[in-house]
Amino acid sequence: MILAAFSSTVWANSLNTIRVWPSATDTRVVMDMGSEPTFSYFTLSGPNRLVVDIKNTSLKTKLPVKVTDSPVLTKIRRSGAPVASTYRLVFELKSKQNPEVFKLAPTANGQYGHRLVVDFKHGSAAVSNQKSGQFSHTLPVVAKPTVIKPATKPQAIPSTVSRTPTRIIVAIDPGHGGKDPGSIGPTRKYEKNVTLAIAKKVVNDLNKKTPNIHAILTRKGDYYVNLNERSEIARKNKALLLVSIHADSYTTSGPRGASVFVLSTRRANTEIGRWVVKKEEQSELLGGGGLLLAKNAHDKNVSQTVLDLQFGYSQTEGNKLALHVIKQLRQVTRMHTSKPVYASLAVLKSPDIPSILVETGFISNPAEEKLLVQNYHQNQLSGAISKAIQQYFKDNPVQGAMVVNHASSGTHKVKSGESLSVIAKKYNISTANLMQWNNLKSSSLKVGQQLKVTAPSTTASTSSTQASSLSIGTQDITHVVQRGDYLGKIAEKYNVSIRQIKAQNNLRSNTLKLGQKLKIAVPKSTKTVTHQVKSGEYLSGIAQKYNVKVSEIRKANNLRSDSLAVGQKLTIPQ
Repeated sequence: MILAAFSSTVWANSLNTIRVWPSATDTRVVMDMGSEPTFSYFTLSGPNRLVVDIKNTSLKTKLPVKVTDSPVLTKIRRSGAPVASTYRLVFELKSKQNPEVFKLAPTANGQYGHRLVVDFKHGSAAVSNQKSGQFSHTLPVVAKPTVIKPATKPQAIPSTVSRTPTRIIVAIDPGHGGKDPGSIGPTRKYEKNVTLAIAKKVVNDLNKKTPNIHAILTRKGDYYVNLNERSEIARKNKALLLVSIHADSYTTSGPRGASVFVLSTRRANTEIGRWVVKKEEQSELLGGGGLLLAKNAHDKNVSQTVLDLQFGYSQTEGNKLALHVIKQLRQVTRMHTSKPVYASLAVLKSPDIPSILVETGFISNPAEEKLLVQNYHQNQLSGAISKAIQQYFKDNPVQGAMVVNHASSGTHKVKSGESLSVIAKKYNISTANLMQWNNLKSSSLKVGQQLKVTAPSTTASTSSTQASSLSIGTQDITHVVQRGDYLGKIAEKYNVSIRQIKAQNNLRSNTLKLGQKLKIAVPKSTKTVTHQVKSGEYLSGIAQKYNVKVSEIRKANNLRSDSLAVGQKLTIPQ
């Protein structure tokens, strides 16, 4: 009995099948495993080989596997392992490779189990394509891979593949409309009117505050748009995100609060099956995925794989956006659910555009119905959604475009009930800037008072005290290009323009090489503000107050955690 138990433990895993997927830029090998694999690997030269050792594993598929249509891989065979319970695979290669080896967890629907994946790049052309964001069906992954070595993870499909936009397009979808009123509140308020009002505010907010984001509406008035057409409108405009605005409802008046929905894996798998047979429509998908599908229109396996990976990417990015939206909404309204809800909704079904559906509250609840039609509450909701979208693109930069916030030009006339902090939040600036620009000695405001909401232009009358507190001169630093770097990302890091970097380094294109050294002129000194921590304050709130990042405050003060003490003084970089 002891020997039997030992034997079952040693051979607990199994290698069931081996699949090879060569494409124009790389070759992917997928090994279907009985359970989560434990593995190690190394490369050999003379001849070039990759050796993968999988522990506690037996073979349930045929070897060797001869590969005829890959420019880098010729054969996969078995070899003797140093330990009896380890199964050793040898990948015979045509050239020296730096492969990526990682494992994937099972998909939620059970279509795929545990997998061990090996990616080989096809030389310099593949590297160039990878940097420029070109798509190959081996790049996106349904689950986040656990990379053992090398440290680099396989990239997910950028939603901007083959587009390299100068600005980011976002589609905002007001739910219902026309003959479809949506839910109706206790006092006969229609969901279709609430969603259109909030959606218009989101679009105006994004277009006003972020010059590199252009938001569009799937409907601009009270008319009906078919659910299938909403994703098509986003696709025709080459949108990188689709955000659908709704108001929830229930049979009783009790439930209340906002929720955010993302596509469920079950619905994604249903849509994959439908898209596999839509041969003519596959080529319309955004990015290189559509191009690859068009070139392999008669290969059902390629269609299945590419669509599976695109839906996986879309779900992953949709979930990231949903988390940002939830984080912002919970600051302005009650939440019905604090985590993304996975649902089978038609408006979320696009494989190439990450999509979410925001339920802004329950219109069936009398209190929330009253809130949802109020201009102030709509501004709060739209501002939260807008801010979440901006933060998503800051955390997931789009190649060729940088998200920059700026206040609306001109002045603001103070209205009844407005405070300094409310106005600052509306224009995405700090209360400190508002007070400085308007020479305010206190935060008290008068109805009708005119406030400057943009920084006044610098004139010769600037005092020497002011001049000394601003940046004085520049200094050249050297940035070494690392994997994943591109000009937009580097420019944002050092708060300079892409044009400035290109001019300083005599660059004729945006293409960068790994290890390339760039000279960048940065300010020698920066204006700073000291903030004394008060009771109830926390780091993210202070960062929001001064319109800076939490990471910048941490760095300026050498903070190892987000814990603060009352009376503690913080340096706030400006």
